[in-house]
Amino acid sequence: PMLSIRSETDTESRGALNFDIRVRNALGTAHEIEYNCELKFDGLALNMRYEHGVLVRAATRGDGESGEDVTQNIRTIHGIPLHLKNCGAEVLEVRGEVYMSRRDFNRYNERQRAQGLPALVNPRNAAAGSIRQLDPKLAAQRPLSFFAYGLGEVHGWGLPATHSAILDALQTFGVPVCSERAVVRGAQALADFHARIAAKRDALPFD
Repeated sequence: PMLSIRSETDTESRGALNFDIRVRNALGTAHEIEYNCELKFDGLALNMRYEHGVLVRAATRGDGESGEDVTQNIRTIHGIPLHLKNCGAEVLEVRGEVYMSRRDFNRYNERQRAQGLPALVNPRNAAAGSIRQLDPKLAAQRPLSFFAYGLGEVHGWGLPATHSAILDALQTFGVPVCSERAVVRGAQALADFHARIAAKRDALPFD
């Protein structure tokens, strides 16, 4: 299953503090928690299945249980490896987000308008619509990117001890991982990371 995340709607520092309280209560501990901080990308969630390092299937999240097979379209995204580097896992499902960068979105729309063709509405819809194209040739014309953020089914690979180490490992396999992440300890450090990202959010190359 590809489950949705539980959102914290309070964007002030107390939102991070309240989140930390819920985590410590769930774990039954008063100790400081180590967090892997990363971004929530605005695109289309994707599950890619690699068998013995080879991409064999890609699917959208769908209803969380059954997704749409978009393998042929995903093969057209240059940043997604068709073969993983030095990974012989029997099964490794990589989960992440397909997105269109702001620069690529603007460039694509400029070309469309110059040819008198319809422009895309926003990067998120552009990514989702491109992946769901029935013709892979049309999907290949859209400049899409991908960031991994987690795993699905895994067989034949010893999982690293932490989530941050999993992301590091995926990067060594050749899978794109966003560099805007950090490992921090405690609620205040979590709030500080959120504040740093909020300050430069508009300058990020993606939504």
